[in-house]
Amino acid sequence: MKEISLNKTVYELCNNDPEFIEVMKDIGFVNITMPGMLQSAGRVMTIPKGCRARGVDLDDVVQKLESYGYRVTGHSQKGAEENE
Repeated sequence: MKEISLNKTVYELCNNDPEFIEVMKDIGFVNITMPGMLQSAGRVMTIPKGCRARGVDLDDVVQKLESYGYRVTGHSQKGAEENE
C-alpha cells in the first residue's frame, strides 16, 4: 500500500509517485496536469491547502485516495485541525 502524507507538498508526492498525478486528476484536481503547475504552485501546495482553495471537503478527498489504495497520514478525524 502506498502512503500519502498530507504534510508533504503536491510536488513531493508526485515526484515520489508519478501515478499520483492521474489519481489527483481523477479526483477533480485537473489543474495538476497543467504545464508548469507542479513546478510552481505544486512546490508550496499541500492537499489540505488545495482543498481549502477549491472549496473541496478534505475528508472526501482522503476517502477517494484510500479507494485508490493509498494510506493517508497526517489527517485527523472530521472536524479536527489538520497537521500542517
